[in-house]
Amino acid sequence: MSVSTLIHPTAIIDPGAEIDANVSIGPYAIIKGDVCIGSGTQIGPYTTIDQYVTIGSDCRIFQYASIGAAPQDLKYHGERTYLKVGRGTVIREFVTINRGTEFGGGVTEVGEENYLMAYTHIAHDCKTGNRVILANNSTLAGHIELGDNVTVGGLVAVHQFVRVGDFAYIGGKSAVVKDIPPYVIAAGDRATLHGLNNVGLKRHHFSKATLQELKKAYRIVFRIGLTVKQATERVKAEVEQIPEVINFMTFIQESNRGVTR
Repeated sequence: MSVSTLIHPTAIIDPGAEIDANVSIGPYAIIKGDVCIGSGTQIGPYTTIDQYVTIGSDCRIFQYASIGAAPQDLKYHGERTYLKVGRGTVIREFVTINRGTEFGGGVTEVGEENYLMAYTHIAHDCKTGNRVILANNSTLAGHIELGDNVTVGGLVAVHQFVRVGDFAYIGGKSAVVKDIPPYVIAAGDRATLHGLNNVGLKRHHFSKATLQELKKAYRIVFRIGLTVKQATERVKAEVEQIPEVINFMTFIQESNRGVTR
């Protein structure tokens, strides 16, 4: 434990925790053993960080968050599993993130620079990409994968084993039961697609040419009633095979749950 670490005297820190330099830990926080906390991270009051958790540098965890508790899974019987939280992630009040399960690979992973708003829940074995935003009360069931730059609106519930592609946007109060492809907007109960995430893509400096090719691919896949195999052949023949189009089509072809339409 670094001498420059700032720990409130009421905080309870297990001697086995590895806490890097310039970490601040607020009043009544509890840090258990087998925890690693990176430099510059701030831990708010009344936060609990359970065992087998690694938190990257420059994170900020607000009061009353519960980080790394045992998974809420009847198949879990106390085996050693893990949670990893990436650099620069912000975790707001009352967020809950569970460790993985042996069945799911043993690790829950939160990417870098995520922003998890109040009351967000990330269940066991989930994996989020970088720069993901989860708005208030959004809930990820187990084994969910979110790509980079995904935004999930408030009060959204995502079914277990669902995948959400890069730059996708899920509108508030949606129920997501199938995979959401990259670059699109999805909303509703049950969620349906509403075209490309044009505003988000423009904010991330996607070119007009890229948006045009994605729009062509989206129309072929979702607007004219083709099977995935038929749509794949049409996209290969009619759309420029830029990386974004390839990513879009690969995601759809590899879907196990089926893709939201």
